[in-house]
Amino acid sequence: MKLICQKCKIVISKEITELKNLSALNNNDQADYIPEGFFIIENGEHDINTKGQIIMNLKDLINSKYHTDTNRLNGCCGYDGLDGINRVCINNHEIGTENSDCWMPHFISIDPKLVDYDWNFQQRIKY
Repeated sequence: MKLICQKCKIVISKEITELKNLSALNNNDQADYIPEGFFIIENGEHDINTKGQIIMNLKDLINSKYHTDTNRLNGCCGYDGLDGINRVCINNHEIGTENSDCWMPHFISIDPKLVDYDWNFQQRIKY
């Protein structure tokens, strides 16, 4: 599937597939939390405080930029995501939160209420 900004319909992700093998998740600091090309719907069991969010690799995010509210762009070596949504589509619509600081695994959590889906297969997200 590809994720699409709900407001302007621009594609914001590369093609991603649901990750079935959750042992591939990497909770180490500064590491990609999820492999490139995959997503999960966070169920709250992985200790990353994003229950119900679509989690994907930062390298799979396209057509986006950082939020114009600089108060949301905190972190020391990256972005910690502790001050709310910090990524927007290229048309400035909020889409999700980048977590890329040095003391955490790196990923983007996409708010499912802010995106639509372009499905290339029969699977449907349930949240």
